[in-house]
Amino acid sequence: MEKLKKIVVGIAGASGSIYAKVLLDKLKLIQDQTEAIGVIMSENAKINWELEISNTKVEDYGFDIYAKNDFNAPFASGSAQYETMIICPCSAGVMGRVATGISNDLMTRAADVVLKERRRLIMVLRETPLSLIHINNLQTVTQAGGIICPAIPSFYGVANTKEALAATVVDRVLDLAGFELETFRWGEKN
Repeated sequence: MEKLKKIVVGIAGASGSIYAKVLLDKLKLIQDQTEAIGVIMSENAKINWELEISNTKVEDYGFDIYAKNDFNAPFASGSAQYETMIICPCSAGVMGRVATGISNDLMTRAADVVLKERRRLIMVLRETPLSLIHINNLQTVTQAGGIICPAIPSFYGVANTKEALAATVVDRVLDLAGFELETFRWGEKN
């Protein structure tokens, strides 16, 4: 039997709460593959969630939710062995703080821990256009071992709803995180 995963989900303040919602929906469906799921939301993420999602609350998922300054959270230390952190959506500000090693809240501390422990950090960047500062930060995070998976949906799966379109990104993220899931695959018949 494969080892159950410990995962941290950071929801940063970029627009695109639909990506976070679909990620939490899918993690709920594949919860049998996890040992622990911790969630952190920035203050701006809470505002965006209310504006963009409003009919669902993050607390309703039943995952462990941590305050942005709760440095007693298990994944604030490498000894807790959380294998993966997904920041979805990821703002340019959070990416910049991670790239420069500024761990001023639990989200950036957890990302710092995942990178220093040589584990998997997946950042779903929601920013456009990109400045040279953003591009340099993307390079720095990538060189440090992070994976940048921009929130760019694919259209070959013929998604009919905005949730299905967001799922084209989220499914790719969950693939990168090593989860087993049924999803549209290029060249496969549905």
